[in-house]
Amino acid sequence: MLFKKKEVKRDVFEGIIKKAQGSGKTIVLPEGNDERIIEAAEKAALLDICKVVIIGNKKLLENRFSKKAQKNIEIIDVETESKRREMYAHDLYEMRKNKGMTEELAMETLKNPMYYATMMLYSDDADGVVAGSVYKSADVMRPAFQIIKTMPNISKVSSCFIMEVREGFPYGENGLMVFADCAVIEDPTDQELAEIGVLSAKLAENILNIKPRVAFLSYSTKADVNVDNEQIQKIKRAYKIARRMDSMLIMDGEIQADAAIVPSVASMKCGSSNNLEGRANVLVFPDLNCGNIAYKLVQRLAGVKAVGPILQGLRKPINDLSRGTSADEIVLTMAITALQSKNSIKGE
Repeated sequence: MLFKKKEVKRDVFEGIIKKAQGSGKTIVLPEGNDERIIEAAEKAALLDICKVVIIGNKKLLENRFSKKAQKNIEIIDVETESKRREMYAHDLYEMRKNKGMTEELAMETLKNPMYYATMMLYSDDADGVVAGSVYKSADVMRPAFQIIKTMPNISKVSSCFIMEVREGFPYGENGLMVFADCAVIEDPTDQELAEIGVLSAKLAENILNIKPRVAFLSYSTKADVNVDNEQIQKIKRAYKIARRMDSMLIMDGEIQADAAIVPSVASMKCGSSNNLEGRANVLVFPDLNCGNIAYKLVQRLAGVKAVGPILQGLRKPINDLSRGTSADEIVLTMAITALQSKNSIKGE
């Protein structure tokens, strides 16, 4: 055998679940007619990760949960929940009347569980939303962009994936790394790249308990400052902007992937300018092509878990699931969302 297969850690995400237990946060699942969502709601409720709101057909759902889980689960049927829907419709109309929204259209829009869930979040009746097992990513993100919007000083919503690292690799802290952006921004500007790096670092620190070491990746390492190449210059500028945004972060760029994660290569290629020492754990890719290809190759060739995309930069957390997701992955995403909500901006 050319390569000896190494066992993958099985408990690297356990710390996230434990950290979220007892959070008291309310997470909405708007796809309540999906069997994986129903299973995840039961598990999350029993683990006390959060209070669960599941949106779906009340008659079909009310007998699906154990008595113990029912204490932490609320079922909402948007077809019959008229009083709350009227209140949300009024707010949605006021928010988007300049975009052509009418009161009648607002009431009709809120029959869509994704919009209803997002308005629950907007109104502080919930702390986070997890969807995407049925909805396409665009259908999850559209109400998020229209209603929740971005944090102050953040120009655009981005995403990251939490990547499991195989045991024995010389990099990755707590068995985890962060890859960004792999799902949202096609061709980020220097400002957007900087924001992606800083937001991903905060997620690594606040949710994964990782001391972030951020690499702004490129096909070159420390090219001549006068090199006439806009792709390289953009990454250099992103690194400088990120330093201004958070001067305490350990980061470097532009830097090749091997120099970012292999100490011996870092020593050879970076010389005395070696901030990361080949131990980067937050990798920022120059565009969506690179990021999406990289995470899928690592996931499939190394046989490791990739959790995400986790959306970043929203005022309140909404997270998108893969349509091939499992119930356990949904539970983990709910835990991450509950932890993200601790840094949410309350109110409008």
